[in-house]
Amino acid sequence: MSDKRVYTACILVIGNEILSGRTKDENIAHLAKTLNEWGIRVRECRVIPDVEDTIVRTVNEVRAAFDYVFTTGGIGPTHDDITADSIAKAFGVKNVIHPEALAILVGHYGGRDKVNPARLRMAHAPEGAELIHNPVSKAPGFRIGNVYVMAGVPRIMQNMLEGLKGKLAGGDPVRATSIDAGMPEGILAEGLGAIQNRFPDVDIGSYPYSRNGKHGTSLVMRTADVARLNAATEEVRTLVRQMGGNPIDEAVG
Repeated sequence: MSDKRVYTACILVIGNEILSGRTKDENIAHLAKTLNEWGIRVRECRVIPDVEDTIVRTVNEVRAAFDYVFTTGGIGPTHDDITADSIAKAFGVKNVIHPEALAILVGHYGGRDKVNPARLRMAHAPEGAELIHNPVSKAPGFRIGNVYVMAGVPRIMQNMLEGLKGKLAGGDPVRATSIDAGMPEGILAEGLGAIQNRFPDVDIGSYPYSRNGKHGTSLVMRTADVARLNAATEEVRTLVRQMGGNPIDEAVG
């Protein structure tokens, strides 16, 4: 469903392995792109450690500030997978064995006796939470309030997220255009500032690059209003031409 309201989200990546540099995060880009397509704008992304107090404090802060919070990481079977415990504490409820989650794991592993204490950790969820199903490795995520808790493994997270399609309220998706100005951004800065002032509802980004010894700038315009997007883009093209450049439209990823 879609409406004119702007829906916002924060992404929390939970894990010492991300902060140490040992593991490269792949989830933020996928989440941001997908949520934008659903009309949900990601306003913040935070990477936090596997520390209960930090998780509790951060979750309580961001769930009050945004329509949605999406977390990745820390819901596996090991000692450092403390996300479920921490989210329960943030909401002031118990972290309990979810009957449906337990049934899923029993079926997956082939019997209750195969669900050892480590695996049983993955059947826990805060009291009152709803499951987010996991078609890849079966251990589910969960939703409580406006907080959606998903796995850190990219393939699993992506499949969990796909299961939420059509279930979240969203506004109009943000559209974007991109122009290669073919010149350093310093030449364009003053003119871009003036265009931004005339189009405060359009996010105009300037991204310098160096390719084969040549310095240039990609200019990206973003807004949910297509008419305003087109008008701002045309002004940016005109500016580039006025400064002696040849604006080239780029594909927006």
